[in-house]
Amino acid sequence: MVAAHLRQYDAARALIAAGANVDAFDADRYDVITIAAVADDPQMLRIAIAGGANTSLVTSIYDGTALIAAAHLGHDEVVRTLIQFDAPLDHINNLDWTALIEAIVLGDGGPRHVATVRALVDAGADVDIADGRGVRPLSLARQRGYAEIIEILEAAGAKP
Repeated sequence: MVAAHLRQYDAARALIAAGANVDAFDADRYDVITIAAVADDPQMLRIAIAGGANTSLVTSIYDGTALIAAAHLGHDEVVRTLIQFDAPLDHINNLDWTALIEAIVLGDGGPRHVATVRALVDAGADVDIADGRGVRPLSLARQRGYAEIIEILEAAGAKP
């Protein structure tokens, strides 16, 4: 975890080779994959995955996933990498949000969040899972005026 936080790639590889548990949690319930996702560090993410890390772990105090963390921050390359390695697309955290919802609600509608939404939708994320209040992603995007995200969701057949 320290190697991940400090972007010490050779140290991470050496620790993994020596048997370090890449799925261990720190005090905040972050694993190496979630640390890399939040830090927008695709290289560390790939090192962890190559070392056997699980992209499906439920992490953080929000019972989320690394994919949700990366999506909310608009870390589109990390999102695409996690999708490639079978991260769960439609996990719902304890805020009642999926990665798609977080990319909209906590995103800024800018290019990286648009790319994140596109990656999630293209990968088959369910565009109609509503948040805890029953509001679907398309309505959330419309509320925020995120035109490009609205187009992506409408093209995917999302319900308002």
